[in-house]
Amino acid sequence: MTKPDAWGESLAECRRLDREDLLTPLSRQFLIARTLIYLDGHSLGPLTRSASAAVQRTVRGEWGPMIIGGWNEADWIGLPARTAARIAPLIGATPEETACADSVSVNLFKLAAGALALRPERGTILMVEGEFPTDGYILQGLARLRPDIRLKTVPAPELTQALDSDTALLVSSHADYRTGALADLRGLSQAAAAVGALSLWDLSHTTGLAAIDLNEAGADMAVGCGYKYLCGGPGAPAFAFLARRHHAGFLNPIAGWMGHARPFDFEANYAPATGADRLMAGTPPILSMAALNAALDLFDGVAPQALLARSRALSSLFERLTAPMAKAHGFTLVSPADPERRGGHLAYTHPEGYPIMQALIAAGVVGDFRAPDLIRFGFSPLVVSRSQVWTAAKTFASVMENGLWRDPAFSQRQKVT
Repeated sequence: MTKPDAWGESLAECRRLDREDLLTPLSRQFLIARTLIYLDGHSLGPLTRSASAAVQRTVRGEWGPMIIGGWNEADWIGLPARTAARIAPLIGATPEETACADSVSVNLFKLAAGALALRPERGTILMVEGEFPTDGYILQGLARLRPDIRLKTVPAPELTQALDSDTALLVSSHADYRTGALADLRGLSQAAAAVGALSLWDLSHTTGLAAIDLNEAGADMAVGCGYKYLCGGPGAPAFAFLARRHHAGFLNPIAGWMGHARPFDFEANYAPATGADRLMAGTPPILSMAALNAALDLFDGVAPQALLARSRALSSLFERLTAPMAKAHGFTLVSPADPERRGGHLAYTHPEGYPIMQALIAAGVVGDFRAPDLIRFGFSPLVVSRSQVWTAAKTFASVMENGLWRDPAFSQRQKVT
């Protein structure tokens, strides 16, 4: 073994471990510049070779020559179901319980509104305090439409105690978008069921990263996006899960034609499709759906347990390498110190977080910033290598030690942070 340097980790050792890791070859499936270290897969997954090829094929080989015939000739109409069937095993569901459609926000509204109708005698939606903003906004909007419903927020450790006989629905993210801290999916789902409430999970920050088994956990409903670890592209279609036991009684509040049992009969009155297909609404976006479906090739034959284990090894390496510098320059790690309690990213607070992250991006290390003072580094296990983490840590130290972030240009806020 090469003698460790002052960082306590040898770059040669990192390279050796990368060579021995069975997941390393999958990094070649991404179209990323060699000069870039991409630590933002928790926000937007990078382009895969398969997704790029699929979009070109759909545009030039299907839409171009077939035009409207593509709905039948290329079976565009069946693409959402085929994509949902590929997502289902990643979340511990069956294809019949999974739909691929719309956005997380729209799916969250559908499921939350439908859940309230399944528990008409109850009046409270319980949500973790500091939930991802769009989830809160959707539920606030739903509560405005339903004056009889109260939206109650509590700190994550108090969720179980806050469940009571008036709780209709418990809503929580599997991983905190700020810190990456993992919630107890099984424990909270079963605690909700014990008081007669339903559970609705946002899996956006864990699908394609962690081993998820919704049915084993007893979860009732779930949503998740296609553009983070699933690498489906910016604005990729989302997915929704509805446990089989709720199929017969669930009514989709956005009863669009694609959720109809016979959409091309053009009947005047709505009749819901079977299974999770009733969660469909409008016409599916075929180009983005084709990209997501092809990106899912990444997960064929890959054990979810191996993905999270590698991600935690990468984040732990980064944390160890940067610890002295972080302490010296006033960073506070707000992610769980125990790797077993976190998902795929690390988050630090710093009063100058925005210019620091912009300086890092300019230096070739891409993470992201979340107001007011949070910087996040994501460790997508199929994208990032140990040697890249080592280099990113060295770059981070250089940016801080040389004060590169003090350049006024890095303080100019962009629309997307």
